[in-house]
Amino acid sequence: MKHLIWIFILLFVVSCQDRQRTIMDILQGWEGRVIQYPDSMTFTIRGNDTVDFSVCGEYKILSYVDSTGCTSCKLGLNEWADYIYLLDSLVPSKVKFLFVFFPKDGPEIYQTLRASRFPYPICIDNDDVLNQLNHFPVDERFQTFLLDKSNKVLAIGNPIHNPKVKDLYLRIIQGKAMDTETPKPLTTISIDQTSLDMGTFDWQQEQTRTFTLTNTGDKLLAIEMVDTSCGCITVDYAKEPVRPGDCVTLRMTYKADRPEYFNKTLTVYCNAKEAPLRLTVKGNAE
Repeated sequence: MKHLIWIFILLFVVSCQDRQRTIMDILQGWEGRVIQYPDSMTFTIRGNDTVDFSVCGEYKILSYVDSTGCTSCKLGLNEWADYIYLLDSLVPSKVKFLFVFFPKDGPEIYQTLRASRFPYPICIDNDDVLNQLNHFPVDERFQTFLLDKSNKVLAIGNPIHNPKVKDLYLRIIQGKAMDTETPKPLTTISIDQTSLDMGTFDWQQEQTRTFTLTNTGDKLLAIEMVDTSCGCITVDYAKEPVRPGDCVTLRMTYKADRPEYFNKTLTVYCNAKEAPLRLTVKGNAE
């Protein structure tokens, strides 16, 4: 259970005891479970070509995405492509990736795959068979798994949305001890706003707003990653560490795909005691 305990300690410790108990129940319930696969799985590349694809491998990362919410946001195909490239360069041929999507709308998923030019095989599970066999957690944070060669669960969490999960997966794959990480010095921060309302605007006009973080502690502030709940939002910021007393600006750009009212989340991973920071942005793109 050591890997799952580390996930809880590093990633999901929260102040609410009820939430802690719920998370621990999920982790303990999945400790050592073996993923079951349907007798037949059809994989496709960009929604066009059907390909033969083996689920065998020394390690596997299985990512299941259900039909709720924004399809392109939940798939995160560009981020997955970057992560696959990273692992292939660090541990060549050691990890197999299994992407299984249960779409609410067949045409939409194929349009998304063609537009993204994602070059890796994906299983479109129209009948949600894989989930019915395994009963994955409802919480999407726990719908991605690191598996061993016998399909036993080693760790849970989505590496493209959390840098600590990314580091943990790599440590397990490389066989590194879980207790060798040197704790990072923590600082404190203040932020000019945690919620931003863009109001009403023309959905075809790109919108830009900013959040400003000030390092109020006595250690350098280092932003590891800013994750967004939607691919329609991008965030740019200076990557250099921020000295005590200085500030860094998160420049957020929203580009709508269609008219909509939106309420999105930005999660800032950094070495602040308050981290991760969750910022919200909403508006009405007409």
